[in-house]
Amino acid sequence: MTEGACWRELEGMADSRFLDWCRRPLKFADNRVWRTYLGGELLDRWQGREPAEDGEYPEQWIASVVTARNVGREQIIEGLSRVRLDDGSTVTLKEAIESDPVSFLGARHVRKFGANPAVLIKLLDAGERLAIQVHPDRDYAETHFHSPFGKTESWYVLGGRAVNGEQPYVLLGFKPGVTKAHWRRLFEEQDIAGMIDALHKVPVNEGDVFLVEGGVPHAIGAGCFMIEVQEPTDYTMRVELTTPRGRPIPDLACHQGVGFDRMMDCFHYEAYSYEETLARWKKIPKVIHETSGGRLVRLIGHGDTDRFRVYRLDVTKEWPQIKEDAFMAAIVVSGSGKLVWSNREMNVRAADELFLPASLCEFSWINTAPSEGDLQVVLCMPPEA
Repeated sequence: MTEGACWRELEGMADSRFLDWCRRPLKFADNRVWRTYLGGELLDRWQGREPAEDGEYPEQWIASVVTARNVGREQIIEGLSRVRLDDGSTVTLKEAIESDPVSFLGARHVRKFGANPAVLIKLLDAGERLAIQVHPDRDYAETHFHSPFGKTESWYVLGGRAVNGEQPYVLLGFKPGVTKAHWRRLFEEQDIAGMIDALHKVPVNEGDVFLVEGGVPHAIGAGCFMIEVQEPTDYTMRVELTTPRGRPIPDLACHQGVGFDRMMDCFHYEAYSYEETLARWKKIPKVIHETSGGRLVRLIGHGDTDRFRVYRLDVTKEWPQIKEDAFMAAIVVSGSGKLVWSNREMNVRAADELFLPASLCEFSWINTAPSEGDLQVVLCMPPEA
C-alpha cells in the first residue's frame, strides 16, 4: 500500500487536530522510572547524562501507556510515555493515541486490542542483581488481575559491565529436580542461596537475545544493560523479601495482592538442563533481508512468540521502509542519521526513541556518518492483529 493510499484509508476517521502527528515520526521525552533495585550508570552514559551513576531510576520506559506499580509510591504517577511536539511541549502517548486510535495504531490493531499498543518497551541497566521473580502468563493474569495481558518479555543485550569483579549474567529457569514443594520451602525459609542455586546462571554478552515467557523464574544479574520488550503490564511476583543490598520489599510488592499462596501458582514448574534451557529461551538473531544499504535482522519473530516482534536494522547507507498498517517503536542504538518522509526529515542519533504511527506508511533511514559505523536501530512491534 502506498503512503497516499494508507492516509486516504485512515483520514476519514482521524481527528483533524492531530492529523499531522499521526503522519510523522514522534520523539519520546525522557521517561525514567523508579524501581526497587539500583542501576542506570550505563543508561546515563548512553544518553549522555553527567554524572553517569547508579541510582533508583534504572529503567527508561518507551511507548508506555502503563503506570508503574511501585508499592508505597502510589501517589506518584510514573511510567506513562510522553511525545515531544514542535513547540517543545509534550503530551502523553496515551492521550495522543486516544485522540485517534486508528491513525496511530492501525485499523486491524484497534479492532483486536482497542487503544492499547499491546506492547511495552524498556531500557534497563542493572547495577545490582534484581530480586528473583516471575511474571504471569495470560491465563494467570486474566484470572487474578482481570488483565488480557500477562508479562512475557524478551531481552536484547546492548552491553554490560563487571560489578564487584563479576561479569554480567542472568538467572533463568528451574534446574532439574526443582519441584513446587521444594521451591516453596526455599521461599518460606528465605534461603536466597538455595533459590539462586535452583536457577541456571547464564553469562550474557552484547547481542544476546532471550525470550522469557510468563511463568518462567528469572533474575537479571548485576551489570546487564538491555532492551526489554514485553507485554504491557507491570505485574512482578518476587520471592525475595529483601533486595540483594538488604532493602526490604513490601509483601504487596512481592505477591501483587494475590497472597503468597497464589503467588506460588504463578510459576511454571518445568525443569530443564542448562543446554535445554538455552535451546528453549536463548534466540539466535537471523538476517532476513540485506541490500547495499543495510540489513534487517530478526531478534524475536513469529516462531518465537505471538506477544510482540523485535528487529534490528543496520543501516550502512540508506534503508527505505514500507510498513504494514501498524505502528513501530524505534530505539536508535548507535550511529547518527536522518529519518526522511514526505519531503521532510528528522535528525536522529544514538539514544533517540521514536514512535512511528500506523499512518506513516513510507519513510527512509539514512546513515549520515557511515565512516563512524552503522546507524543501528531496534524496531519493536506489537503482536500481529
